[in-house]
Formats: sequence, C-alpha cells, structure tokens
Amino acid sequence: MKRMVSILSIFIALSSSLSAQQQFPSPERGTRNPKPIPQPFLRHQDKKTRVHGDILTGADQTELYLDYLKGKNIGMVINQTSVIGKNNISSLDSLVKLGVHIVKIFGPEHGFRGTASNGATVNDTVDPKTGIPAISLYGKHYKPTPEDLKGIDLMIFDIQDVGTRFYTYLSTLHYVMEACAENHVELMLLDRPNPNGYLVDGPVLDTAYRSFVGLDPIPITHGMTFGEYAQMLNGEGWLRNHAKCKLKIIKVANYIHSLPYSPPINPSPNLNTYRSIILYPGLCLFEGTTLSVGRGTMYPFQVLGHPSLKGKFSYSFTPVSIPGMSEDPPHKGQLCYGVDLRNDDIDSIRSTGKIDILWLLKLYQVFPDKEHFFNSYFTRLAGNEQLRRQIEAGKTEEEIRESWEPELSRFKMMRKKYLLYK
Repeated sequence: MKRMVSILSIFIALSSSLSAQQQFPSPERGTRNPKPIPQPFLRHQDKKTRVHGDILTGADQTELYLDYLKGKNIGMVINQTSVIGKNNISSLDSLVKLGVHIVKIFGPEHGFRGTASNGATVNDTVDPKTGIPAISLYGKHYKPTPEDLKGIDLMIFDIQDVGTRFYTYLSTLHYVMEACAENHVELMLLDRPNPNGYLVDGPVLDTAYRSFVGLDPIPITHGMTFGEYAQMLNGEGWLRNHAKCKLKIIKVANYIHSLPYSPPINPSPNLNTYRSIILYPGLCLFEGTTLSVGRGTMYPFQVLGHPSLKGKFSYSFTPVSIPGMSEDPPHKGQLCYGVDLRNDDIDSIRSTGKIDILWLLKLYQVFPDKEHFFNSYFTRLAGNEQLRRQIEAGKTEEEIRESWEPELSRFKMMRKKYLLYK
C-alpha cells in the first residue's frame, strides 16, 4: 500500500510539473521549449486516454506463429514500434532469442530503430546488437529489390500505424507486398490496432497525384489496420500488374475499431503523445502550408503558428533544432504566434467521426500573405488540387465535405469487405 501511495505521489508531482510547463506565456516572452519528458509519461499525459490491457497484438501471440517460422530464412520489416509483451521487447530481439533465423532487417522512414528525423534519408547499415544487415526502405529505394529478397523464405511485417493515407508506413506496406508478390515470397503480417481506427473521412486520392504520401485511392483516414489494408491491396488489385501477395495475417486479439488505443511506443519521433496521434489527421495538412505544426518543440502536431500572425493570437512558441525529432524545423529560432490545442477535448474530436479542417479554413482567412500560405506539398497531402482551390475560394466546411462524395461513401462500402474486426 505504501508503494502505491508513493507512486501516486510521484505521478501527481509529474502532472503538476507538466501543467506548469503548459501555462500560456505572454506574447512578448514567447515559449521556451521544455526539457524532453520521458516517453512513457508523454503517452499518458491525456487524462482520458484509455489503453486497453486486454488487447494482444499479432506480435504478442507468438504461440500462433512461432512454429511456422522455424526452419525458414526470415526477413523483417520493423521499426521501434515492433515490440512484444508487457516489457515492450523488440520483436527482432525476441525472435532471435527464440531461435528464429532472421537474415535481414528492412526499415521504413525514421529507420528500423526510429531515430531519424522526418524526411531524413536513411542508409543501409548493420544492426550492432544482432549483426544482421539492415536495408533502408527510405533511402536509395522505397521497394525491396530482388537482390534484397534473395535467400528470404518469409517476410514479416510488424509496424504500428496511425491510420492516415500520408503516414508513409502505409506506402512501405504497399511496396513490400508488391515486391514479395513479384519475387514469390510469402508475407506474414503481425497486425496492430489503429489508434484512428474509428475514423473514415476526407477526400479520396486522385491517382493523378500519387506519391509516397499517397499511393492508393483511399481517403485521408481509412479506418483500417495494416492487416485489413493488406487484404484490400490484394483484393482491389492495386499492386503493380494486379499481382497478389501470398499473405498470412496474425490478428489482434480483443480489438474492435471503436476502442481508443494508445500505442506503447511512439509511432514516430513527432507523434510523441496520444493527443498528437488523434490530432494528426487534420493537422498534417498544415505541412503543406507555411505554418509550423510545432516541429522543433516537444509538442508537435499539438500547436500551430507563424511569425506573421503576431497580433492575431496571444499564444506563441519558438521552434528549435531537436536531434532525432526535427533537425531543421520550419521557422527555426523565430517566435511563432498561433493556437495551442494541448487542452482540447480529444474525446469530443473522436465523437464527431470527422477530421478537423476548421483550423485550416480559419487560419487561411486570417493569414496576411495568402499568396504564400500554401506550398506545393499541400496537393500531395490532400490528394487533389480541389481542396486548395476550395479554401482559396472561401468555401464552407459543409461545401467542402459535400465535394468528397460520392467517392467517400463508395470507399466505406468497399472497406467493409476487408474488415477483420467489428
């Protein structure tokens, strides 16, 4: 009992400290970036975050697939989120210890240990812990080559997703499946929950604007796990030449799409809280504008701002270089004025079932230099040219949402064929 009281006292003290750090500063002083907060605490800073302890990821259920791996040469597409058990041990390290013969590692954006900044080129390397070669799928090429797959009997894909079209792990899955299909390598997908699995919304990608932040004709949020999406890639013939990947899915146990789920490991350096993951589907569109989304602070995808908004907002922050998160963030060293969404009720955001585009409309309206509000990246994130034109024309949220139909409703109907969970 004394130990429980002690732990509770520490938690209360930490909570008070964090609250103090989040006090709004005066416009004159700006915001100093607080010292990094340990990841486990960052994940639980939202009081209403619920982590469902009964959920077992595909990776956790080793009894379902371990025998299948024995005697095979295994490749693994993994990153820092690829963990097994309550102690969050790397699935690579766990399987090696269990006698599985891992011959190659493949890492997505941010690298297989998750330490590279957003957009940073990742080179091939060797894992110092296991001595296994690690091939980058975010360097010279996005898709494994025949040479990369040579000698591999089975590929494992085990990565945490956040359920958005422009989160590049989705494109990595597409290319890995395509390469496996073309080279006759079976893929085992260890499925994980989608924290935004309840949300299916946004404009469906116009394939004339395909890129690594959007390969397939899906909306901004697709509401599927990787296992479900893999079935869609096969079923809809979206892989090159309508190839079919031999697929074995280890499902998540005790999961349904409506469950709030906070991943045990940050899915990428700048999605370092449950709140940022929930806000990400709407706020990532600001990466296609001149505004800062908080990269270069310890609260990315929770704040928005720009130096030229001084006088329009009292809240401010100053982006700085943070190794492993944002080496050279937009507006580095400049005081940015804007909005702080760290106290927004994210449960109410979830309840709408819609991505938030209102801030995009509002901030465009008040931005003084509208000619330079958007950059070329916005079209790739939006998946069409129409959204930018609608915002510039002053269209309402309702008018914009109406334009997403009937493609969005068609996608929702198609999606039902591939769902593995209620």
